Formats: sequence, C-alpha cells, structure tokens
Amino acid sequence: MQDSEATVGAPDWLDEIRWNADGLVPAIAQDAATGDILMMAWMNAESLRLTAEEGQAVYWSRSRGKLWRKGETSGHQQVISEIRLDCDEDVILLKVEQKGGIACHTGRRSCFYRRLENAKWTSVDPVLRDPHAIYGHKQGGSNDE
Repeated sequence: MQDSEATVGAPDWLDEIRWNADGLVPAIAQDAATGDILMMAWMNAESLRLTAEEGQAVYWSRSRGKLWRKGETSGHQQVISEIRLDCDEDVILLKVEQKGGIACHTGRRSCFYRRLENAKWTSVDPVLRDPHAIYGHKQGGSNDE
C-alpha cells in the first residue's frame, strides 16, 4: 500500500467514518487486479487502523467478538493495495491481492458463489479446495476463520 494513499499516523481519518451503533462498518474486499468482489466482513476502528498500518486485511469477528486477521488459519491473506471510503462514509472498500486465490471459508474464490435462478439460489462457482483440508474442521455459515 502506498503511503500517499493513507496517512496512517493521522487519527482524524478514522473519525470521518460513519460507524454503526455497534461501532462497526461493512468492508467489501475486491480483487485489485480483476475487480471481482470476494467477500464482505465487518471492521471496527482498531481493525481498520491495523489494516492500514500492516497492509493486510484485519476484520472484526462478530461471532467471536475479536479481531480476525484474514488468512490467520487458512493462509489466504489479503494484501491491501487501496482502502476506499464510499460517498456516505459508511462502507469501506478494500482492493486486495488475495493470496492462495481463495477468499471464502467454503473453499471458493468468492463468497458470492450463489446466483438466483428460477426463484432458487444455485451454486455456480466451484469449490477450489475442501474447507476441511484448509481449516482441519467443518466450517459453519460465517466467513470468520
């Protein structure tokens, strides 16, 4: 991440974000090279600050109530190329390089692998790697690693 794109030392930039009542903001991870949307997760001020400082995605796990460094279990880190804020100041866009090509805990490239077809959600993207092989246990319905 280029220093000119985020002034990490300035605390004021976090104050410009419209955090929800729980102190969180949705964050969308987008492949910086292809533009593909990979996943959505939540960030608090600490996770966003750490993301900017470390250059790797750090999210807030609502299910575990703690910071979650993407790829800490799977090895599928997200290296940050840009951090953007939307016009309403309430959604973060992370442009990332997805290590290992898998962003979803289901073993797929993207969490958005289901498409509405004939009033049914149909899985249209393949599993690239068995989640059990990645995590060593069965994953539930959350992208939290």
